[in-house]
Amino acid sequence: MTIPFPKRIDRYIIGKFLQTYIFSILLIISIAVIFDYNDNIDKLTQGGAGLKTIIFDYYLNFVPYYANLFSALFVFISVIFFTSKLADNSEIIAMISAGISFRRLMAPYLFTAALIAGANFYLGATIIPRGSAERLEFENKYKRKKKDSTFSDNVMMQVDKGVIAYVGHFDGPTKTGYTFWLDKFEGKKLVSHLEARRIVYDSISTTQFHWNLSNVKIRDLSGEREQITTYNQLDSIIHMEPQDFLVTKGLQETMTNKELVNDIERKKIRGTGQLKAFQVEYYKRYASAFAAFIMTIMGASLSSRKRKGGMGFSLGVGLTLSVTYIFLQGISSSFAINANVPVIPAVWLPNVLFTIISIYLYKKAPR
Repeated sequence: MTIPFPKRIDRYIIGKFLQTYIFSILLIISIAVIFDYNDNIDKLTQGGAGLKTIIFDYYLNFVPYYANLFSALFVFISVIFFTSKLADNSEIIAMISAGISFRRLMAPYLFTAALIAGANFYLGATIIPRGSAERLEFENKYKRKKKDSTFSDNVMMQVDKGVIAYVGHFDGPTKTGYTFWLDKFEGKKLVSHLEARRIVYDSISTTQFHWNLSNVKIRDLSGEREQITTYNQLDSIIHMEPQDFLVTKGLQETMTNKELVNDIERKKIRGTGQLKAFQVEYYKRYASAFAAFIMTIMGASLSSRKRKGGMGFSLGVGLTLSVTYIFLQGISSSFAINANVPVIPAVWLPNVLFTIISIYLYKKAPR
């Protein structure tokens, strides 16, 4: 017969977990902010960034981004720290001696992990991307002194089924393209060819994908017949936007999950580059949230045994494992983007490997 787990102890463990988690975030991120500011103070002051801009445009977005990015590490450190304290104080021994199984002891741990995972996923999928846009803009302007690409040459993309667009040169600030072609195919047969000397995106229009074309010639092909029509000016709906021609580093980080899904579908249709980078960002948000459970199980299993050396051994092993996890995340994501590796298996590989490790440690935990 299983002895019911006291609700007071449930609340006690959940409280300890959350307190330690929040404290570790505040401590480590505060240190990171200090180091970042010291390393970049010359660039920031020489670049003309004011104190208000540094605080509100950069660090106010820096803190939640990196707190969410390394949340798995903070979870691991928190669990190791407060569970080792419980073990050193013989509290875990007392719970197990009272008939509480280690499996039941994990219930408040996993409940708290679910709260953290849910919060991290929600913030990473909806709130943080908005702040990331300001953070990246600040970094490019003041830290890297680098501007996003403002033009592109010789871009070809599929804008609709069987419709291929080509732009010889596109200027980002004016949203203007030069030497534009639009070919329509039925199967492998060309049925229409449009040429325009210049195209301009109509940002004032309430209609999406509205373009103004100049010096237009349209060739309609039907069997052996060809009909040519010319226009000095022509307004047309073409399913492409100015940002489709310009590459912005880290753009996927500034998109919510809904925006990522829509953009990924558009990139699949158009055959444009950077598709895998956007897919990796999308699936990594789910994988990172799930990591809270893995790190919680590993941390509790490692530190629940009372050791002579205190928490030193558990913390050392824990940090090694968590750093290895973060390193594998980066490596697998890089392989997915730059090598011919399927995105989902690559993104989830660290979770699969560390799930196996967490199961092994759980089985070795005190009973």
